[in-house]
Amino acid sequence: MPRTNPDPFEALSAALGDTRAASSDYDLNPNHRPPARHLRPAAVLVPLIETPGGLHVILTKRSSALQHHPGQIAFPGGKMDPTDASLEDAALREAHEEIGLHPASVTIMGRLPEHETVTAFTMTPIIGRLTAPFTPVPEPGEVAEVFSVPFDHIADPARYSIQYRRWRGERRYYYTVPYGPYYIWGATARILRGLAGKLSGEA
Repeated sequence: MPRTNPDPFEALSAALGDTRAASSDYDLNPNHRPPARHLRPAAVLVPLIETPGGLHVILTKRSSALQHHPGQIAFPGGKMDPTDASLEDAALREAHEEIGLHPASVTIMGRLPEHETVTAFTMTPIIGRLTAPFTPVPEPGEVAEVFSVPFDHIADPARYSIQYRRWRGERRYYYTVPYGPYYIWGATARILRGLAGKLSGEA
């Protein structure tokens, strides 16, 4: 008899096997890609938490006072420091600093494909499974809010759409996956769309 409620972690483990399909902020706007430039390494944590309502993904709303991407929805993370031994270490350190998530409470499952950002970073998403209760502690001045989205929502390709805004007189296209009052778009939505594609068998 087929399983009616498959374990999402099993599907994730299978999806994490191939990290070759790198993405970029320029995927939908290839004509705007700048010439060759130096990209700095960065990492973000994609924290997965089991709740009474099912599996959720933890996200942050960036402070409106930040210089880059103020008020946008993002994963906890940032650039690698010289003290980081790996991208996983960088993601865990940043998550600890930004939302108070202790590294010992996270089991690393693997990596998603790299993502090139308009701010000249090669960002690697690290999937982490929370293994202990978690109470968010947002970093003042950087994180305005910590919230979670049901995994089923972000794993469904039908939830995504492509929108555009006019910037400097031209259309710039981007992915979105809204959830309630949260407008998830840009790099965060692009990374999640790639994951949804892998889970659905599209990629």
